[in-house]
Amino acid sequence: MTTKWGFTKKLFLCGMIFYFSGTGNTKWAAKSIAEALGEQLVSIPEVRDNKCNYHLKEGEVIGYCFPTHGWQPPRIVRDFISRLQINQAEGHYCFALTTCGDSIGKTMEILCKDLEKAGLPTPKSVFSLVMPESYVCLPFMYTDSPEREHAKIEKAKEQLATFIRLIKAETEGVTHTVKGAMPWTMSHIIGNYFNKRMVTDKKFTVDKDQCIHCGMCQKVCPTGDLTFDGDLPSWKHDQSCTCCLACYHHCPRHAINYGSITRKRGQYYFGHRTPIPQK
Repeated sequence: MTTKWGFTKKLFLCGMIFYFSGTGNTKWAAKSIAEALGEQLVSIPEVRDNKCNYHLKEGEVIGYCFPTHGWQPPRIVRDFISRLQINQAEGHYCFALTTCGDSIGKTMEILCKDLEKAGLPTPKSVFSLVMPESYVCLPFMYTDSPEREHAKIEKAKEQLATFIRLIKAETEGVTHTVKGAMPWTMSHIIGNYFNKRMVTDKKFTVDKDQCIHCGMCQKVCPTGDLTFDGDLPSWKHDQSCTCCLACYHHCPRHAINYGSITRKRGQYYFGHRTPIPQK
């Protein structure tokens, strides 16, 4: 039996790095790790509706890469883990990496509890990678300045190279994360509220005078939440939205907004052309 993405209900794949990415920060990190390790990259949105049964060969690695959403793993990642099955997973090296704009709170502790509950091995080492900010839907949240964006990416490249060396060596016991102030409060109080109440597509709007009907928003949406109502994009309101803001950030005319708060906010996605600061 196949899903709407064309994947079979039962999958047998080799060593793998599961990832979710909205604006590309995590995809860049996950792809870099997968290429260095020679492991397969698996997009969580593409297989999330499958009852997947993965099989590992000797020496293969399990990895989880995702952005931090509200100081927690994204809901799409947590739901996927609750249904994930990996045959012969014991004894295989496992790691997890999360990208963030600032700090992650108790994100990795939450991930480990989800994995334990699903009967899956927990990571031997965990990492957080500070990347340019992309969440702009709160009054105090903005994209980074070009200077700060450039500095974050350059530092992230150096850190990721170190993380890859540690992962290739199957190093255990490494916790290289930035938890920030009040990590428990941020994850379990503010994070719970954010992920239960604020992850919704109901506030997205389109300025029809600005929209050029290019379809970019639909193309980049990782969960397929966007359709077109005539010439304008329309969200499905079926709870598939992760509020990753890929549609907002990729719009070439800034025609998409989240309520009114993002109308004067910046846009960012990994690989876009931001002027590099002159030294």
